[in-house]
Amino acid sequence: MLSNTLVTNEVKNSAGTEVEFSRLEQKDRSVMYAQVGESPSLPHRLSIMHQEVGTGLKRRRRSVVRVDKTTMSGVDVTLPITTSAYIVLDHPVGASSSNAEAANVIAEILSFCASLGASSTILFDGTGSGAAALLSGGF
Repeated sequence: MLSNTLVTNEVKNSAGTEVEFSRLEQKDRSVMYAQVGESPSLPHRLSIMHQEVGTGLKRRRRSVVRVDKTTMSGVDVTLPITTSAYIVLDHPVGASSSNAEAANVIAEILSFCASLGASSTILFDGTGSGAAALLSGGF
């Protein structure tokens, strides 16, 4: 279980600056964190949600980690805009004997978003190959 406050290198922005979040609410199979010191009119949230469907060998778990950040538009300074990013893991927990393959696909998507092709350097500044594709809308 995650702590009530996410600190010390758990979440950083593209500049490498630590972003601290505090647990806002927890219910059923979800938890929401709010950035410490956020403006109520410009929320910055991190949430984790889980849902299971099916039974027996057909049981699947869908887990989502999501960040939503509201800022003022750079074009119209009176217009708040929200940017969201999320990762979904859809895993056949009823037919899997371990989480090994789920861990592999998580590692693959994170490294793709944070690496520059054949380079072994991991970058969390939005310049990795996958991050660049997401930002530019390209391939």
